[in-house]
Amino acid sequence: MFKVGDKIFYPMHGGGIISTIEDKEIFGEVQAYYVVSILHRNMQVMIPVNKTDNLKLRHIVDPAKLDNMLTMLPTGETDTSISDNQRHKINLNKIKSGDIYETAEVIRDLVRSNNKKKLSMVDSNMLDNARQILISEVVLVKGIEHDQATSLVNEIIDII
Repeated sequence: MFKVGDKIFYPMHGGGIISTIEDKEIFGEVQAYYVVSILHRNMQVMIPVNKTDNLKLRHIVDPAKLDNMLTMLPTGETDTSISDNQRHKINLNKIKSGDIYETAEVIRDLVRSNNKKKLSMVDSNMLDNARQILISEVVLVKGIEHDQATSLVNEIIDII
């Protein structure tokens, strides 16, 4: 269970902070909801407390894990034998997993693909979304401004 003020990660949205926990009645049923401020998108989302496991909501990673992921980001192999449709589905599942390493793999693989040939609009949007999701967690873990986190991630992407 999370509490107000916790820094959390919500796959497909990114890092955020639990601003309140509220009881809401929906369809005659009262449920507790986390109200999460997703900072990089300047929005709030309400997440049912009893759905956090299904949605893979988690605490942000610790600084050591983040630093390890940033070091590992440019390494590893990219599977070039799969079709664009397969790659898109695999990448979407990786992002939905909420695993910071898998999100980094999506970024790495799409950057490498883009270096060979221009990405489709769908893949380009996925790359941008994955970058923003990663940057949002970097902001919360390192306690730095969005611009600084963007520069840090971009520096690493540039060496891929």
